[in-house]
Amino acid sequence: METGVAVAAAPHVASATGSGTVEEQAAGVGILLQISMLVLSFVLGHILRRRKFYYIPEASGSLLIGMIVGGLANISNTQKSIRRWFNFREDFFLLFLLPPIIFQSGFSLAPKPFFSNFDAIITFAILGTFIASIVTGLLVYLGGLLYIVYRLPLVECMMFGALVSATDPVTVLSIFQELGTDTNLYALVFGESVLNDAVAISLYRTMASIRTHHSGKNFFLVILRFLENFVGSMSSGIGVGLISALLFKYAALGVENLHNLESCLFVLFPYFSYMLAEGIGLSGIVSILFTGIVMKRYTFSNLSDDSQRFTARFFHLLSSLAEAFVFIYMGVDIAMERQSWSHIGFIFFSIIFILLARAANVFSCAYILNLARPPHCQIPRQYQQALWYSGLRGAMAFALALQSVHDLPDGHGETIFTATTSIVVLTVLLIGGSTGTMLEALQVVGDSNRYRQLYELQENSNGNDTGYMGQNYDEGASTSSKFRSKLRDLRRSTSSFALLDKNYLTPIFTLRNGDCDDDTTESQSPNEELTVSRGPGDLEVHD
Repeated sequence: METGVAVAAAPHVASATGSGTVEEQAAGVGILLQISMLVLSFVLGHILRRRKFYYIPEASGSLLIGMIVGGLANISNTQKSIRRWFNFREDFFLLFLLPPIIFQSGFSLAPKPFFSNFDAIITFAILGTFIASIVTGLLVYLGGLLYIVYRLPLVECMMFGALVSATDPVTVLSIFQELGTDTNLYALVFGESVLNDAVAISLYRTMASIRTHHSGKNFFLVILRFLENFVGSMSSGIGVGLISALLFKYAALGVENLHNLESCLFVLFPYFSYMLAEGIGLSGIVSILFTGIVMKRYTFSNLSDDSQRFTARFFHLLSSLAEAFVFIYMGVDIAMERQSWSHIGFIFFSIIFILLARAANVFSCAYILNLARPPHCQIPRQYQQALWYSGLRGAMAFALALQSVHDLPDGHGETIFTATTSIVVLTVLLIGGSTGTMLEALQVVGDSNRYRQLYELQENSNGNDTGYMGQNYDEGASTSSKFRSKLRDLRRSTSSFALLDKNYLTPIFTLRNGDCDDDTTESQSPNEELTVSRGPGDLEVHD
């Protein structure tokens, strides 16, 4: 009897085995296709950079490759197979693709240019992102009231405004470096894009929480909740980074036979920071960003030379692969028409709204900053226009849009996802491709940059080790307004932080003393060090 049962079950076992083999083959073909597209993306990006063809940047190349593959899948009626191979799960994106991109953003920040422009970067990243988010949300809501766009509730409009306020100017920055843009302009664009991701995430989560718990009636409660999420996540990331600095300073892991252990521990700390923040209800992305900034400033100098070279290249590799894959996936997803195109007016006006919000962000913040700066150290109008033009959207906006599909009701999330994806594609292809022409027209690159000398003269005239620009003020001119006086006092506080870092933080958390120049541990040039080397074509180093 048992033998008969076994014989009868044998065909079913064979059938299951055959089905499993087919699935394994399909998975293998899917992985092969993804690897092939990544290889093609990197090779294409490298060729474009060698030829100095700036009209198709690296991110645009990855996006176009994905769109071509998705279009061919539609034509050949293999859409369902391709979709199964590209079964892109949001948790995979948030856990494995986004963290290395964000960590590399913080890790590749150069301390001197960053802190030299610290007041401007913080203003653009925090106040500016808040302004852009609110303006975008209000314009979308008013557009809905006037029936020119798809109508969404106010809190969902604010969620949309928060997620599309996250900039990701990888394409612009690579062209900045190629054309020889001023380090200060480079630092402004890069520093703002790094920190505004954290602000955008915290704003989005705050608005999502308000929508869920219906607690948005008290405006001060909204601000308090945002600060709780942002400051808590930032503190978590800074704390983990400082702990890692102390560990590597006193554990003596730099001996020859412990280099592998040293590198492994260094690689694990960012993910520890990410998971810790997520586990206690905070933002892991914000936490890992500040962990990257702190680990580069303090922990990295405590590593051996071999571990420094390995970890820098390892995180560069991870972020480059992740960034290329994200843009390839977006291209495939667009070509395969997963989006909700029924509200084309929402997409069209959203693009106009974010351009207006970006202008309100940049020009209002620059006006406030220039009130606190002497005439020879103000942010020029051409730099402001370059900042406005550099507001591309990328991986972070796409990630939050993916999350909105689950956070919002049916139809609302899909509409926001489609609009965000369209914004990312248009800004990367159109704005990214025309960046070189824009920079030359504004005369802020190469020898035509007439503002670089002013900044350099101001920096040299300060005569301090901190490298901060504009610390010497004409006190007679600063008493005309209490508001200007307060702004200048706030700007001077960045110098106080530099002294704190030099006299206390650096000696405590690193093997260097406070008198040691940063240049002894960072041999790269400012533009090279600042580069967000995460584009698929970033295969060569340019001085």
